[in-house]
Amino acid sequence: MPEVIIHEDENFERALKRFKKKCEKAGILSDLRKHRHYEKPSERKKRKMNAARRKNRRSSSDKKNRRSSSDKKNRRSSSDNR
Repeated sequence: MPEVIIHEDENFERALKRFKKKCEKAGILSDLRKHRHYEKPSERKKRKMNAARRKNRRSSSDKKNRRSSSDKKNRRSSSDNR
């Protein structure tokens, strides 16, 4: 469990912010949400497959965008040389 020591000259809101940040890094809230309800193994598998599909879709679209912008630069430079 994360703990925060409040110093004498420290503001309470600042200490609360540090505590929230430590909890987020430790993954406590995400773990709590994950275990709030029982998830069947088939549901877990489906959720993970959908997440992987979204991740692949994002990474492939990023690659296309990067490739198209570099192609535009190459086309401009080759047309300028003519």
